[in-house]
Amino acid sequence: MTRFSFVPGFLLMAPRLWLSTLACALLIEAEAASEEPKTKEPQAEVFRPETGKFPSLEKAHSYRGELVFVDHATRRGSIRVQGVGMFYRNNPHPFAMLPYGVVRYHGATADLRDIPLGTVLHIRAFLPPDPKTSSVPVLPVNNKDIDSNHYRGIGVFPAENHVLLLEDEPSHCLQEGKIWKLREVDLKNYEGILIANCEPKQCTDSKASDEKMTFDAATRVWRGRECLGIKDLVAEGAWPAEGKKALDGRAVLLGIVWKPTPDGIFTRFHISDIWLDDASMQRSSDNQTETHNAFIRRRWIPAWIDAVEYGKFGRATVTATLFGSMDASLYADFKKDVPVLMNAAENTLKHAGGHYGPAHMASKGPILEVAKLPGEAPLGSSGIQIRFETDLIIEGIRAGRVVRVRPASWTAVNLPREEFLGDGNSSYEDRFPTPAIFPKYQP
Repeated sequence: MTRFSFVPGFLLMAPRLWLSTLACALLIEAEAASEEPKTKEPQAEVFRPETGKFPSLEKAHSYRGELVFVDHATRRGSIRVQGVGMFYRNNPHPFAMLPYGVVRYHGATADLRDIPLGTVLHIRAFLPPDPKTSSVPVLPVNNKDIDSNHYRGIGVFPAENHVLLLEDEPSHCLQEGKIWKLREVDLKNYEGILIANCEPKQCTDSKASDEKMTFDAATRVWRGRECLGIKDLVAEGAWPAEGKKALDGRAVLLGIVWKPTPDGIFTRFHISDIWLDDASMQRSSDNQTETHNAFIRRRWIPAWIDAVEYGKFGRATVTATLFGSMDASLYADFKKDVPVLMNAAENTLKHAGGHYGPAHMASKGPILEVAKLPGEAPLGSSGIQIRFETDLIIEGIRAGRVVRVRPASWTAVNLPREEFLGDGNSSYEDRFPTPAIFPKYQP
């Protein structure tokens, strides 16, 4: 019930104002009572990944956009998210890779540093597991449903900015079993418009809509072991020197980027690469695999600690799950009785205590067991669990913590300064650099 306090003389001084106020208050109270729901609407689930558990890909939020900025040392960057508005007006949106997050480029596992700026990527991401330690700005959980303004539209700044899977166009198509089919080319001076549609590889009655994309003389065309250009397709007669030609739905894979677009078209993508056959795509994948293998052998495979059984005088037996999506040749080096080194790491996968090299403070010892976990490994996990024994356990090796581990046979190297934490006194408050690195764009 509404209560009113009366000020002496108020009725005499302003009777009309008082009566008006009273009427409004009673009306508001009546409307509020009539609109009050009898039962509360159920709230949408707010899902955050948990420490020690690989999240289900099905719970991730999906979006697509152009890679604009990369901070490779801390596995984060910015992407211009595709929406319904003017693409070029969308501010770059920060993202961070989860420690077990997977990057795929040309159909193979990659590091962020391998992907050229401008590449159009498909992203599957979650809310920050712990907002307090997020290396990128934390946004309201419903931010993907907010319309920033009529130029950009809904969904271009999702709060789901911690990435489980980030992949370029050919990697996405290979994963999803899709293919691009070329419909028509319109060419002049070795540049022009290509009309194509993306559909399931096994589809015989596709209803996928056609998409117009640009290409130019710098577009690479891969065939077997050859790297061709648009000029070569023209010289062979496959494409016309000028004008339009139907391409009869030829199946290919495309590398897609974004470039500033002429003619007032705001969301037209550009073709950087065309793979004409499986052999050429496999060759690109093999090259990327070898690039990543060399990278991991020097940075060590990331993992997290499942359990630590402490003994006497610094001895311990450590159980860890290796992170996934890497080449089988890397996992094959982890065998029973093989000596390994394990070093503490941050969630960005930076090594701890690296001034004298990551091996300086690492715990060392033989592998006691290599086990394959039951069931299908979720994305981010290798499904491979190792147990090893050490006579000097370090502070950073605790259950739930991220580490890096390598067989002793891999080459020992010193890492550049930006890829390791300082010795002894690092905390999440001393992140290098902090989320303040990301500019605050105005609408």
